[in-house]
Order: sequence, then C-alpha cells, then structure tokens
Amino acid sequence: MGLCHGKPTQIPEAEAEEDPHVASGAGDGGDGATSPSAAAPVAKPGTPKQPKFPFYLPSPLPPSSYKGSPANSSVASTPARGGFKRPFPPPSPAKHIRALLARRHGSVKPNEASIPEGGEPELGLDKSFGFSKHFFAKYDLGEEVGRGHFGYTCSAKAKKGEHKGQDVAVKVIPKAKMTTAIAIEDVRREVRILSSLTGHSNLVQFYDAFEDEDNVYIVMELCKGGELLDKILARGGKYSEEDAKVVMVQILSVVSFCHLQGVVHRDLKPENFLFSSKEENSPLKVIDFGLSDFVKPDERLNDIVGSAYYVAPEVLHRSYGTEADMWSIGVIAYILLCGSRPFWARTESGIFRAVLKAEPSFDEAPWPTLTAEAKDFVKRLLNKDYRKRMTAAQALSHPWIRNAQQVKVPLDMIIYKLMRAYISSSSLRKSALRALAKTLTTNQLFYVREQFELLGPNKNGYISLQNLKSALVKNSTDAMKDSRVVDFVNTVCTLQYRKFDFEEFAASAISVYQMEALETWEQHARRAYELFDKEGNRPIVIEELASRTGTSQRVIAEFAMRYWNARSVHGDDDAGAVRGLSLGVYEYDAVNAAVSPLAARFGREHGAGPGRAYGGAGPAGGGAPLTARAVGGPHGRAPNLLLC
Repeated sequence: MGLCHGKPTQIPEAEAEEDPHVASGAGDGGDGATSPSAAAPVAKPGTPKQPKFPFYLPSPLPPSSYKGSPANSSVASTPARGGFKRPFPPPSPAKHIRALLARRHGSVKPNEASIPEGGEPELGLDKSFGFSKHFFAKYDLGEEVGRGHFGYTCSAKAKKGEHKGQDVAVKVIPKAKMTTAIAIEDVRREVRILSSLTGHSNLVQFYDAFEDEDNVYIVMELCKGGELLDKILARGGKYSEEDAKVVMVQILSVVSFCHLQGVVHRDLKPENFLFSSKEENSPLKVIDFGLSDFVKPDERLNDIVGSAYYVAPEVLHRSYGTEADMWSIGVIAYILLCGSRPFWARTESGIFRAVLKAEPSFDEAPWPTLTAEAKDFVKRLLNKDYRKRMTAAQALSHPWIRNAQQVKVPLDMIIYKLMRAYISSSSLRKSALRALAKTLTTNQLFYVREQFELLGPNKNGYISLQNLKSALVKNSTDAMKDSRVVDFVNTVCTLQYRKFDFEEFAASAISVYQMEALETWEQHARRAYELFDKEGNRPIVIEELASRTGTSQRVIAEFAMRYWNARSVHGDDDAGAVRGLSLGVYEYDAVNAAVSPLAARFGREHGAGPGRAYGGAGPAGGGAPLTARAVGGPHGRAPNLLLC
C-alpha cells in the first residue's frame, strides 16, 4: 500500500479464491498489491511442531467468550509448508472478516447476499474534506507506480512552491470508492495522521493533501529504493543476522515513535517499508497509514484490519492495542532471518487458525545455526499473549539488538501504565514487586535504567510524577492531541505519591506478565519468594509479612482465611483457588504468593486451616494442610507472584 514502485503481481488462480491479505488495500490509495503466495518467501516442507501449550488461550477473556469468535479450531501446530490438510471445523473466520471489510468500505455488489452487521452503501454522504482544490496547478501527474484495492499511486513533479522541480509520490483515492462513512473517515484520519506525525527519519514525509470532484490526492515523499520485500527476495529470501539487525532497528525506532504518539499502524509488513533511494545504506521508510488509528494507552480497538500473514491473534479476537504492531514486527523478523512465514496455509481461513492456535517452528534450517539471542528476540515478539510481548522500546533494548549497535532507547508509554498501576496498588503488591525487581541483574535492568534517565532524575537521583509529564512534552507531536495520550498522562500525574528513587522505580516499571515470558522466570520468582523469608527455608510468619509490607497483622490473617476458604471450594489447584478470591486482578496473585506460607504454618501448628486457627469455622476436619512446597517454597514450583 502507499508508495510501492513495482507493478502489481497477479494472484495465482489456485489462491485467488481467498486472498491472504485480509485488508492489504482496505484503506490504501496505491499499493503494489503483491500476492503473498507469489511474493513472500516459502520454506521447504518440514515436520509440524506441537505447541508447548496445546490449550493456550491467546486472549485474556474466559474460554466461554470464544463461542462466537472465529478462533475455534483444532489446529495444534504450524502446518508443514505445502502440506496443509482439510477439512477444517466450521466456522470459517475468513468469510467473517471479508464481510467486515466489505461493510467498512461499501464494496458489496447489489446482487450479493447480505453480510453480517449490515453493509449497505450509504446515501447522501458528505465527501468534502476541506482540502485545497488546486492540485493540477501545482503538480504534473506522472505514470502510475502502484495500485491497491481502493486507489493507486503515481509519480509527479512539482511545478511551483517549496518543492518546485522535485519528484514526489501522489496517492490518488477516487471518491467513487468511498461508499460508506467509515471509508470517508479512514481517508480523513490517514491525512490527519500523516500531517501530525513529524520529526522521525524513518517516516515517509507528508507534503500536502488536495481534492477535486473525483479524487483525493495525498502528496508525499517519493521513495525510489523499492520495497523491503523486494530486497529480501533479491538476497535469496533472507538476511544475515547482522543485516537483519540494521533493518529491525529502523523498524522498531519508527514504530516506537508512533506508539508513543498514540498511533497504531495496523498493517506492518515488508511491502509497507520502502528504501528512500537505491543506495546501499539507504534509510527505510514506513508508508501507508490508511488503516492506522489513534489509540489511548488504556483503550482497546475492536475492528478487524490488517494482512492475514501479519495479523495478531488479539486482532481476530477484536480487542487490541499497539501490541498488535509488535506481533507483525515479529513476523517480519522471522521472515528476515529464515526466509519463510511463521504461520502459513493455502487459504486465509487456515492462516487465521494457525495464527490463533499454532506455534512457529524454530527447528528447521536455518534456525539451529542462528544465535540463541536471535531466537529469543523473535519468540518474545510472537507470544500469543499480548501482555507478554515486548514493546518497541523494549525490543530495542534486547541483547540481540543493543549488543551489536549503539541504539538510542526511546521513552516508552508502558512505563506510564505500569507506574499508574503501581501507585494505585496495595502495600502488599508493592512489596512483592520490590522483591521481584531486586532479583534482576544489571543487564536485565538496562531498559529500566534507560527509561529512568529519560525521565530526568534530579541530582539526588529521584524523579517525581511531574517528570513524567515533562518527559512526554519533549517527545510530543500534534498526533498526541487526537490520541489523547496527554489526557492519560495527566491522570497519572494527578495521583499523590512520594518521589521515586531508582530502586522503587524499577519495582514500578516491571511487568510480571513480560517477566513470565523469560526462560529465567522461575528463578526470579523463587528468589523473590526468599526475600520474604528471613531464614530462607521456612514459611513466612504474619509478623514478618506485616512488617515488610506495612500491612496490619489482622489484614494478613483475613487474607489467609479467604485463601483457605477458596482452596476448600476449588481443591488443591493453586490457580483455581486464587481465582476464587474476590480480591481483583491486582491483588489475588500477591495473596497466593504471600499468604499461602501462612496457611502452611497454621495447618501444621493447629491441624486445621486458618479459619480454625483464628476461631473461624474452617473446613470440617481441617482439610489437608497447605505446605510451602505446594505454593512455591524454596523447593517447590515458582509462585505466580502477581500480575500487572
């Protein structure tokens, strides 16, 4: 989409029935419209790999909420390339998504059957955008260089003005194609995003927008170096690790910039990255914001857009944010390094099921020869749980990237979200987070240290909530007004809290979800547990926990009783017991980690649950006493401390 410089590739007849590019032109004006089957590198046949968690749910919603979702499938692993088998269990997510896109852009023919959620072209639409109407007075339109579903891109030469004599790219979007209010708003929003996102070297430069009775003309920088996809193919289908790092740094840098401004691209793929020129070290530019949108840090989007091979699982579940872009970057990184797609099928239905249910293979060549850091980098982007995925700034801090290049880590909006949750949480949760932060090594704290320095600590090494606002102002563009990022930050800054030194900032800035994605998670959890235990190999008593957390002994005892009662209902399953507690998402896992050892002590000393020990009813007969091992003592499994 956008500013491609190659003629469109025809989709082979065998795959034309279901185009895997779900919406590759849905909001675009000009695009190479390259078929994924013809353009994307295809790997040799291999053996499917069973997923580590065959019943893993990629959405935080309960399983019962999936019944109406296109996610239902029995596919367990990425199908062997070229070996995808039929039939699939219904329903087909492809038809559902095509219907949504048809409704969005009013592309339903009169004789076609009705589609879900309506889709009738709307009458009496206002197609006036308020743009200048003098395009042909300023530019000579040249030849077409790319075409998409809803428009095309041409080269042009400026006849006057500040760009006089300069070659530019012009995205032409016919108004006849704008048959719904949504389609009109997409064009209006694309121009607003392009004009407000300024100041990054890897962003295609926006010049102006025009309109007449028939078309909208978006004038931009002309990129003559071709698509990233073409460069991948020219290199035999893949990049070396060192060359892939150079590409990934540029992609992550511009995407982190967009995310900080509150803009999610929603269609990141190799075709939407162009090289500025044909020179060897030409910078990469992201193009085509036709599907992009503004998103507030604490809000979720729900419309299904994107390209099938690159769409994130949560997009198919219709609840997503900027994390969806990081999944797409993970797919690009996988292709760059091995030359094949991580999720592949002959139809878009199969692709969606693979995205939702399968795990990418890291067993086939060349993965065994690549570094462990490269594999870890890709895996942490292709995590189906969006909460465990790295942000763009965190990805730039990953050892695979930072050990090879001097990379400037940008300010990250997730820090603001995590700090807000930390400030609003209980003393118990804060104490658990501080213990967890103390288990991190200097190398693991690199990202946190960079964020702390970006917030501008004073000479004594402290930051206040006002630093959050000041740091954001230094990085703001006009896009923040539409995304309401500033409004969100203002709500954080109005909270009352003392100044942070680095130790407490580290506790507030770590995400336990993301830490759970680390291979070393269990070691961190066990060490954090031991920080609560003064002697290192016994249950924690109420006095110790109350002293460490600043919580009264009575509150700790009440937590212990509620935990015991939950276990009596849910059995010995720790996770089930914790879910039974009505303490909220920011409390219950802390109780699981901190209070379970108390229950263990009561069980041994009183032969009953905490209810009996404190004069309560307790389960009849006392039940089986809890043990430190069962809930994550020094020799048991790692406790799920708490989630943030």
